[in-house]
Amino acid sequence: MKHLLILSGKGGTGKTTVASAFIKLAEAQAFADCDVDAPNLHLVTQCDVPPEKEDYYGLPKARINPQACVKCGSCLYHCQFQAIEKADGQYTVNPFACEGCGVCGYVCPANAIQMEEQLAGEMQLYQNDSNVFSTAQLKMGSGNSGMLVTQVKKRMRRAAKDAPFAIIDGSPGIGCPVIASLSGVDMALIVAEPSVSGISDLERIVHTAEIFQVLTVVCVNKFDTNVENTDKIEDFCYRRDIPFVGRIPFDLEAVQAINSGQTIVDRDCAAGEAVKKIYDNTMEIFHAITK
Repeated sequence: MKHLLILSGKGGTGKTTVASAFIKLAEAQAFADCDVDAPNLHLVTQCDVPPEKEDYYGLPKARINPQACVKCGSCLYHCQFQAIEKADGQYTVNPFACEGCGVCGYVCPANAIQMEEQLAGEMQLYQNDSNVFSTAQLKMGSGNSGMLVTQVKKRMRRAAKDAPFAIIDGSPGIGCPVIASLSGVDMALIVAEPSVSGISDLERIVHTAEIFQVLTVVCVNKFDTNVENTDKIEDFCYRRDIPFVGRIPFDLEAVQAINSGQTIVDRDCAAGEAVKKIYDNTMEIFHAITK
């Protein structure tokens, strides 16, 4: 199975809007939403079957047994994350602050602290006769998002092992979930926005992809909100020998389509037509490198 990943250097660039359009145009048999902190691809993919759900457990958290605790305070002293709290003479662990390092249990003279698995999120797999959609939701305050992204991709591959290729909606930024999303993919389309921060974020995500030796192509969403910065992005791509696959105009019709649970290629609008051309340009490069 070949993988096309769609990324952005920051949230709000239109990454998921482009990803949902690509899924529709490709009639993709396998796709995934790896933005596990805030998944929203399901809002426009219109899954018509209930998902198969599975709990996701991240790294363990510490728990203090109050009956065994001798109240020496050693755990409080050694915790580097201020996760141990003392109130009314009792020691407890704040699970949102605990990083699961286990130091408190190591230094406890009474062996009163155990590391326990914690429910960190939920994985969801949608399957019907035509496609497979894998996604997940990380619980608020939980870490290990990169590990969850890896599981989302694995579940998609297992369920759609006969699919020729998959489209993955990645996380914004350059953090752990993005790194996990980049692992093992064949090409990444970066959706940029023509702002000063958008240019900086584009440069960072391109550098991250280069570290993983993943070929990138770039498009600009809402290009007409700042044509000068769009030209700077295109010039950056030219100087870095990165294929620039197109520009998408700002389009109120596209906003209405998303608000109605549709992709932008479901409507006759300027943004939809631009994305169709970007899709053709992107897939031409994708097929050339994955022969």
